[in-house]
Order: sequence, then C-alpha cells, then structure tokens
Amino acid sequence: QVQLVESGGGLVQPGGSLRLSCAVSISIFGHYAVGWYRQAPGKQRELVARMTIGGSIIYADSVRGRFTISRDNAKNTVYLQMNGLEPEDTAVYYCRLSDSVANYWGQGTQVTVSS
Repeated sequence: QVQLVESGGGLVQPGGSLRLSCAVSISIFGHYAVGWYRQAPGKQRELVARMTIGGSIIYADSVRGRFTISRDNAKNTVYLQMNGLEPEDTAVYYCRLSDSVANYWGQGTQVTVSS
C-alpha cells in the first residue's frame, strides 16, 4: 500500500520559513512525478510546485522565487522549502505522487502564517 506522510507544517510569522517533507513508501520512487498542492479554507486545491521525473519544475506564480521543490530519490522523500512566507500562504499543504496510471495523495500538513 502506498503511503505519503507530510511533515514540517506549523505556525510561522510573516517573512519566516518552513521546510515541508513528504516521505513516500513505494517502490521505484524515481519513476513518479512529485508535487505539492495546497488548499485554503473555502478555496479549491491548487498547484504549488511540481517536478517531473526528468527534473522539470513548475511553480505557481504566487510562490515562484520564494518556494523550492526538491526530491531525494535515495530517501523516497519530497521537500518544499518555503521562504518569505505570507499570510496568503496559509493552507493545508498536500504531497502528490503520480505517473500515467496512478495518483497518490498524502493527508496534508497545516501551514499557518500569522503574526
């Protein structure tokens, strides 16, 4: 059974930083694209950042230049480094693993940016 477990969320002041991690239990982790999504209260889930198998990266316009997605295939882990956090970044952040036939989500980790 595939499991994705996010961690690293919490409460941070505006301008602060957090690093989210997503530990994945799956074989051949490197064969999957990975991504981070978020959902704020009353809003739809949206893409934050996505990395393909080949390493191509897409960022949402709202986070480009502040957030960085990375992966460690040896550790089956995906990371999201978030700098310059803003109150508008407050949301539940979800990790996603996907290929042409499968799609897996974690349970999410809460990020709250507030003074």
